[in-house]
Amino acid sequence: MASDALVYGTARARWVLLATVLGSAVAFIDATVVTIALPHIGSELDAGTADLQWTVNGYALTLAAFLLLGGSLGDRLGRRRMFLVGVVWFAAGSALCGFAPNIGTLIGARVLQGVGGALLTPGSLSILQASFDEQDRGKAIGAWSGLGGIAGAAAPFLGGWIVDVASWRWIFFINLPLTALVVAVTLRHVPESRNPQAAQSLDVGGTLLGAVGLAGLTYGFTAWPAYGPTDLRVAGSLAVAIVALAAFLLVERRTAHPLLPLRLFRWRPFSGTNAATFLVYAALGGVFFFLVVTLQVVSGYSALAAGLAPLPVTVLMLLLSPRAGALGTRIGPRLPMTLGPLGCGAGVLLLAGAGPHAPYLTAVLPGVVVLGLGLSLTVAPLTSTALSSAPDHLAGVASGVNNAVARIASLLVIAVLPLVAGVGSSLNDAATLAPAYRTAMFVCAGLMAGGALIAWWTVPGTAAGARPSPGLSAA
Repeated sequence: MASDALVYGTARARWVLLATVLGSAVAFIDATVVTIALPHIGSELDAGTADLQWTVNGYALTLAAFLLLGGSLGDRLGRRRMFLVGVVWFAAGSALCGFAPNIGTLIGARVLQGVGGALLTPGSLSILQASFDEQDRGKAIGAWSGLGGIAGAAAPFLGGWIVDVASWRWIFFINLPLTALVVAVTLRHVPESRNPQAAQSLDVGGTLLGAVGLAGLTYGFTAWPAYGPTDLRVAGSLAVAIVALAAFLLVERRTAHPLLPLRLFRWRPFSGTNAATFLVYAALGGVFFFLVVTLQVVSGYSALAAGLAPLPVTVLMLLLSPRAGALGTRIGPRLPMTLGPLGCGAGVLLLAGAGPHAPYLTAVLPGVVVLGLGLSLTVAPLTSTALSSAPDHLAGVASGVNNAVARIASLLVIAVLPLVAGVGSSLNDAATLAPAYRTAMFVCAGLMAGGALIAWWTVPGTAAGARPSPGLSAA
């Protein structure tokens, strides 16, 4: 054991866990509670559907676009350093959000927040991996995951309560003392670490092209309902997106140190798992975006009640995901990754029945429980397969790619689904939102079914079958 490696259970190890758990939890909680606050933000700032979509997607766009770059910067320049930069950046963005006088300023501040999230999120886990003794890393990562899950379960209660008793602005202001605590603990207790084998050149070109492509798609689909597909702003942004993403793929093929090693996708389990990830997480992003807004606008729930409505999903995942991971290891990932999304789709169809004055126990809870059971069966095998289907020396890249795929899916679905569902110009109009919500739930159920079919066709029936061929590692 290295003399400076952390031992689980010691005082310094607890401080390091506090900093990494709280730092990543702040970024995660913020993404959750903003959705709960959308009706209130829309009313106070006179924001339409597209504005509220951008309030969510401004953050999601920069987070997804710069997530892989954030991990690379930490490996090269220091994980502790980049984690601190990300936390401070996120805090500054939060303050700007809280003081935003109009919707345009709020969206811009959310974009800045996403950059901070992209810098701090990869660092939280890589700090644990680099700082703890090899024998204790599993315990540390397990504690990080469990405590993060508890924070996720608390987020809807905290966010809904703040919106109801104070103001939506306080969901951003509360980040300031929390991030100050993270900075203080990190400066005092978290050790610095780097990857001496990390590439010294960064794939800046690929990162910028990917960001432009995602921004073009997001803007084009978000503006489509207001201006139509033939409008220059819509058609132009979608055309720019297509060109930028094509150039991104070309750069990734030719650069010596690509942000996204395309050779990974030659291996069918890796490409199939990430395709299933995209569909499943797109469906999830759509469900949670529409559900908490519809329960407030159409069903008459308070922000707190709407925020707490999906809580059983988190509780079931905390209780059952470890068992599902063990099951996937024992019988292979194909069956859980097929049955899980099908169960999620069934839960989403049950949720489609929520309408005006929908009672929670009969109209919402059954669908939420079935969705939670399906997710519990899906997520752990999906994540482990995404990692095991890459060569060992690219496991970190594979994890980052799978994380980015999930976030990009959530980003794009919030841009596209309101257009497909026919929301109209206002998310606060119950008459148009009610039928659009049902359509959105049917689309999300279809996405879940698509994820199940892809998993059945591409994911191996045994855990050993997910291992990549030797030739891929040498490619």
